[in-house]
Amino acid sequence: MAAPIWVWAFYVALTLFPSVLGNSEGDALYTLRRSLSDPDNVLQSWDPTLVNPCTWFHITCNQDNRVTRVDLGNSNLSGHLVPELGKLEHLQYLELYKNNIQGTIPTELGNLKSLISLDLYNNNISGIIPPSLGKLKSLVFLRLNDNRLTGPIPRELVSISSLKVVDVSNNDLCGTIPTSGPFEHIPLNKYPIPTLMDMGIDFQGSSKYLRGKPSSRRPGVVGACKLRHKLLVKKPIDATKYLDGTVWTPDILAVPN
Repeated sequence: MAAPIWVWAFYVALTLFPSVLGNSEGDALYTLRRSLSDPDNVLQSWDPTLVNPCTWFHITCNQDNRVTRVDLGNSNLSGHLVPELGKLEHLQYLELYKNNIQGTIPTELGNLKSLISLDLYNNNISGIIPPSLGKLKSLVFLRLNDNRLTGPIPRELVSISSLKVVDVSNNDLCGTIPTSGPFEHIPLNKYPIPTLMDMGIDFQGSSKYLRGKPSSRRPGVVGACKLRHKLLVKKPIDATKYLDGTVWTPDILAVPN
């Protein structure tokens, strides 16, 4: 018996438009491309009509053709990040450092459960550090320094046991600074006394925090706003485990600039 006409129509759709039905990762990345200005055409190979994005430049996939790396650091890009990046469920490295990306960090990045490295440093990103990043239980590197981020460092980050490197220096952060979990060995004695006096110290149960008093620069805002001291946490890691070959000292550091 001949197949119904709708079966043939569905087969033709699968044959002619595989990117529509089977390439949600390509769709997510192409949404990112449309949100960015690319004067040097580094994204020229990002063709949404291909079956998957694994042949695109600056994209790495695993053996199952799932995207594991986006490497667009220092690529002269501007524009903003998109929530669709949260659909890249196998992504391990999101490298977008040293561009001119603006706007906020999408909360959907907290869905990237396989993410090892989030490098957004040296951009023009504003808004808060999303508490949803605390769901990234595989995260090792979090580098958000040299942006325009505001608000506190989310307490949710202290629950990421894998986190080895955190750099949020040179932002406009204010509020509390967590000193438990990956932050527990921040040497507070290396901060200038006026800075600590301005922020104050508050003990919350078994967790130690720096809590600010109202800032003279922003009445009613808690914290040492526009804190420009280096806040950099480093813990010993086995660099051979990570593809970027980063080697860090076996200390946890948080030192003033």
